[in-house]
Amino acid sequence: MKTNMPRVLYVPLLLLALFVAACGKDGDAGPAGPAGPAGPGGAAGPGGPAGPKGDPGTANVIYSDWLDVGFPEIDTNVVAVGDTIFTFFGGMNAPKIDADMLAKGDIKVYINFRTAANPLVMPLPVADFAFFGIFVNITPLFTVGAVNLVSNIDAGTGLNAQNEKVWQYRYILIPGGVAARKAAGADVDWNNYKSVQKYLNLKD
Repeated sequence: MKTNMPRVLYVPLLLLALFVAACGKDGDAGPAGPAGPAGPGGAAGPGGPAGPKGDPGTANVIYSDWLDVGFPEIDTNVVAVGDTIFTFFGGMNAPKIDADMLAKGDIKVYINFRTAANPLVMPLPVADFAFFGIFVNITPLFTVGAVNLVSNIDAGTGLNAQNEKVWQYRYILIPGGVAARKAAGADVDWNNYKSVQKYLNLKD
């Protein structure tokens, strides 16, 4: 009897072990646990190579708003060109006109004879332009910091019958090297204000 007792105890233990092993092998997987916290960010990678240099565009071109200009009368002997006596003088401050702009750049000046809503824009100089039966001569002269205008009549900004501004002026400064190398595809005639307006995306 004593020699058989260990074997009797061993059989239930063996069956229990086989049962536990069978349950662990064939049972369904439990639900997924919550996601763990994000790990620390990695080190920044090296910067990419620099892109190619773009073509020069209109970023360097400087233009004014439409400006009011007065034309006080001056001595009739001050300025005379041919048969035209320029008796009136006006001007616009232009701080960006420096010696380099005068030597290497280009300066364009335009006059709007009518209103912003119904413009009639022409480039200066205007020579013997018949306007309401009057022959108009307006010539720009450039100095450091200023656009100077001389005329044979009072060509200053005024108001029409509807109390709207007429005869306003605008200047455009084109640094040396930009106008000769226009942006690819640009086809601008600087003496045609509509072409200039489209090229520079100007708004009246």
